[in-house]
Amino acid sequence: MSIVIAAVAVLALLAVSYSAFGQGFLKKLASSRTFTFESLPQNVDELKALSEADLQNPYAVGALTILALTRYRENVDECYEMLNFLKGPEPLSNYEKQFIRERLSGKEYKPFSYFKGATPANNYTPKTPYKITVDTNQYSFTTDGSGHEWCTVWVTSGGADNPRSIKLRQKKSTGQWFLNDIQCLSDIRTPAEEDPWN
Repeated sequence: MSIVIAAVAVLALLAVSYSAFGQGFLKKLASSRTFTFESLPQNVDELKALSEADLQNPYAVGALTILALTRYRENVDECYEMLNFLKGPEPLSNYEKQFIRERLSGKEYKPFSYFKGATPANNYTPKTPYKITVDTNQYSFTTDGSGHEWCTVWVTSGGADNPRSIKLRQKKSTGQWFLNDIQCLSDIRTPAEEDPWN
């Protein structure tokens, strides 16, 4: 009986905490979301047509960032246009474009490695439909001294041991989350077709 009373007390406390702190309370918990896409967007209009492109969900913006980066292989300008949409009020700087170019030139397979089924053994060829999982942890959501909301989401490459991050910032007036910093383009394992030891 005492166990039941204790359990009810805990549930009551959680309910009060949620009503008192709303989503802010839940944001502190680690969470994971998986997104499924039938195809990869080829331009900014196709990206905007996706339901996730309302930019209200930071997990979704993380997933869309990976989608945009996959376009680098075929068309750099269209990749940048999609990233500029995701960056909102602050488009890509020349430094950011150079950073992306340095990380992806000759290694355009990196963004594809974040989709389910993509591994070095299959040259980072994802399964279709395309699925990507985006994670947060208890430190992901922060507020700076000016009251601006920030979020760091994590994506896992099939060619790396540890998750990589994407940093987002929320626009107060709209509640939308925008891309701030792409931190997921470090080197990963070489795909089989490019591995001289394979």
